[in-house]
Amino acid sequence: HKIRRSRHRTNSRIGENMLANKNIAFIGAGSMAEAIIAGLVGKKIISPSQITATNRQDEKKLKRLEQTYQIRTMTDKKAAVANASIIIHAFKPKNITEGIEQIREYVQEKQLLISILAGIPTSYIEKLLNRKAPVVRAMPNTSATVGLSATAISRGQYAKEEHIKIAEELFRAIGSVITVPEHLQNAVTGVAGSGPAYIYYFVEAMQKAAKKLGFDEQTGKELVLKTLEGAVKMLETSPKTPAELYKEVMSPGGATEAAIKVLESYEFQQAIVAAIKRSAERAKEMGNEFSKK
Repeated sequence: HKIRRSRHRTNSRIGENMLANKNIAFIGAGSMAEAIIAGLVGKKIISPSQITATNRQDEKKLKRLEQTYQIRTMTDKKAAVANASIIIHAFKPKNITEGIEQIREYVQEKQLLISILAGIPTSYIEKLLNRKAPVVRAMPNTSATVGLSATAISRGQYAKEEHIKIAEELFRAIGSVITVPEHLQNAVTGVAGSGPAYIYYFVEAMQKAAKKLGFDEQTGKELVLKTLEGAVKMLETSPKTPAELYKEVMSPGGATEAAIKVLESYEFQQAIVAAIKRSAERAKEMGNEFSKK
């Protein structure tokens, strides 16, 4: 089982070749759907006229998307699906059964279905569809909003290499892409899907500490974010491991060493590992709930 990495490309000719004649329908129009739409439109990978978004009842949201990105919106799911080459399931995982049942009779085997629903296996989607339609499962994260998602994709049993390439090109619009065996998707949820939340939680704590130490909110925020930005750059460019890098900051008996000892006393790293494992477990539990149906 190979993991294939596909980073964002500034040259969009490949994307145009793969997606130029494809109409995309978003079934569900939440924040992740909007992030993907913004990436596709903003990078001019496809024309806004090739994108249709629909949701259950929030016509105000659809109107805003239409005005912001000049895409097509509608509440008629039949019309949205009938004209689509690619159908993206972007509703809440708990609505999977209802969501598929509403469009099932309109889906054709020549259409590519992409699911961004955490925990839902492709086999369950294929079962609901009751036809040999190609399904690709994807797990982007909310950094898609700023074009820096780490997205993992996996193929269902009827998806071919061409479908994976189309999905890769689509998700490169919002960041980097890796292709993984589907059994690793729950792990992806734990590490990358939920990952931004861990960082935000940690940053919140750093900002609280800065405020307690006397900084005003804006100054504290700037200090923390610039520190985070520099640390990420070091991790990206240095051949050293994270352990080597933090040990370089520590002097015997110094301030950093004192801080790290406090984190160790609270078993900080063990807590992070446990949190990531629990997220992956929960994604698996969510999938099992549907696999048994």
